[in-house]
Amino acid sequence: MSEYPIARWQATIEAGWSGALPLDDAGLRGAVEGTVAALDSGHLRVASPPEAAGGEWQTHAWIKEAILLYFRMRVSEPVLAGDLEFFDKVPLKHDLASAGVRVVPPGVARYGSFLDKGVILMPGYVNIGARVGEGTMVDTWATVGSCAQIGSRVHLSGGVGIGGVLEPPQAAPVIIEDDCFIGSRAIVVEGVRVRAGAVLGAGVVLTASTMIVDVRGEAAVESRGEIPERAVVIPGYRPRQFPAGSFGIPCALIIGERSESTDRKTSLNDALREYGVSG
Repeated sequence: MSEYPIARWQATIEAGWSGALPLDDAGLRGAVEGTVAALDSGHLRVASPPEAAGGEWQTHAWIKEAILLYFRMRVSEPVLAGDLEFFDKVPLKHDLASAGVRVVPPGVARYGSFLDKGVILMPGYVNIGARVGEGTMVDTWATVGSCAQIGSRVHLSGGVGIGGVLEPPQAAPVIIEDDCFIGSRAIVVEGVRVRAGAVLGAGVVLTASTMIVDVRGEAAVESRGEIPERAVVIPGYRPRQFPAGSFGIPCALIIGERSESTDRKTSLNDALREYGVSG
């Protein structure tokens, strides 16, 4: 990224975000446009992966500020895609063929998102600021929200909802790491992190407050906000007492782990069969 004036862009955008620079300042507009263009090309990303195993992702708040300023600076205008017409502030991505990306009509990726080589986008949606890694499948009606970070060789099955997180700028985006399988109609929102190789069964819902219960041992272990590497997860319910009676509260159950002894394709199939997880 040495060819990009990152430090200058960051300082300028932070000044614009605080109100020290007006929206019509030429330097601010240049920094915002440059940042969004670098997101679109993959030279910048909203969140950076940890440098060492087990580390934390780093969210770059100033880049999210740039996206929010970009919205303020633009006005909606017609966007044509063949016979399809849209009316929006943000154009569509271009040069998909040269990028080695396949987009099936009417799949849509917004300018400012990045699709790496070998990505297949079925009739789904990828929003600005999102990043989709090499060889990933975004299946039919799956959505990748703003700033979400999707790893390489991930499968987002039909109807999956990956939430966007733009505000507050310092909030962590949703992160799906490499080699994950996300089953049909699963929902991952509010900055939840799904670590490498995990399998989410159909209909799993993960929010920041969703209780994740690991039931692989003799005693249940509860957590929130993160699915461990290679975990196999299904929807579950926990009883809770209310004044009107006892009712089930949704949770996510970690019931197993993908096998190390098989390749990725076989491992996914084995996980779905062995633990009764639907895709």
